[in-house]
Amino acid sequence: MTSDKLDRRKKYTRMVLKDSLMELLKEKPLSSITVKEICELADVNRSTFYAHYPDQFALLTQIEDELIEDLKHYLSSTNLYKEDEAFDMMVSLLEYFSSKHEKCLILLNEGGDSTFQQKVVSVAEGFMMENWMDAFNIDSDTSKYISTFIISGGIQVIKMWMSKGMIQSPMEMARLINDLINKGIENVRL
Repeated sequence: MTSDKLDRRKKYTRMVLKDSLMELLKEKPLSSITVKEICELADVNRSTFYAHYPDQFALLTQIEDELIEDLKHYLSSTNLYKEDEAFDMMVSLLEYFSSKHEKCLILLNEGGDSTFQQKVVSVAEGFMMENWMDAFNIDSDTSKYISTFIISGGIQVIKMWMSKGMIQSPMEMARLINDLINKGIENVRL
């Protein structure tokens, strides 16, 4: 068997395992999901699963890490010093979340076992501390409070937006979040 064909089979197997886990996470928390259930839904045997992942937790970690790498790509492609570029970055992030709506909503679910939200917060905080807070000449402790407030609020708004069916466009939501951050509640319009 050629190496190319083997690589396609591995990719396909990993894809169906990931899809199966995400499907099961809609119904119950990771701690209640067994490798056997994932394999049955994916129509693969357990030895195939174990050839790719040591357990269901490692599978979830890989799903989260792939999404986080995408988020890092979006963040690294913008300059957060300029308000317009920060807005464009927010639109891109919301478009990303919109395109991965189901997966992100499952991983951001409050009752889940996912560490996805913590990873998103960590990545966003790193970019804010490195790029944005320095521009305002704010001390490190104060910067951490501000970034925690902004990021946590932004994530909660995004979660609510996704759970309500994303009625507003990514651009409208980016404007709302940016206005809240830059202008405060008195000057916000949706």
